[in-house]
Amino acid sequence: FQAVLKEFQKAQRLAAERETSYSPFVPQSALPASYTAGEMDASSDKSAEQRALLVERRQEVVLLDNEIAFNEAIIDEREQGIQEIQQQIGEVNEIFKDLAVLVHEQGTMIDDIGTHIENSQAATSQAKSHLVKAAKSQRSNSSLGRHACSW
Repeated sequence: FQAVLKEFQKAQRLAAERETSYSPFVPQSALPASYTAGEMDASSDKSAEQRALLVERRQEVVLLDNEIAFNEAIIDEREQGIQEIQQQIGEVNEIFKDLAVLVHEQGTMIDDIGTHIENSQAATSQAKSHLVKAAKSQRSNSSLGRHACSW
């Protein structure tokens, strides 16, 4: 962008310099009638040179104007692209904010699940110990019953 801007400023300076050095073409009909034929011949050579120089300068100015217009179009296009990128960055920022909220909520849910798993594990261990005690108690009761029957 800086390079295009410098090139544009250089073209503006060049165009300004050429405009200040521009010498207008004076047509033959605008010359005073007091010119003699010799003066007319000498001035016609100069005016032909001036005309050629003027045409060349005008062509250069037109080319510079076209180049300036082209560079301005490129600058506008890049500016629009930058604005689109800024908008997209804002959208990505919003997506990340939403994602952060979801991750936080899911973290809480995972913590709850972890707590439930730990509680289930403790309850399962407690139930296992109760079952072991019940099995021992049942064995001792059945062996007592057998002993009682055998007497």
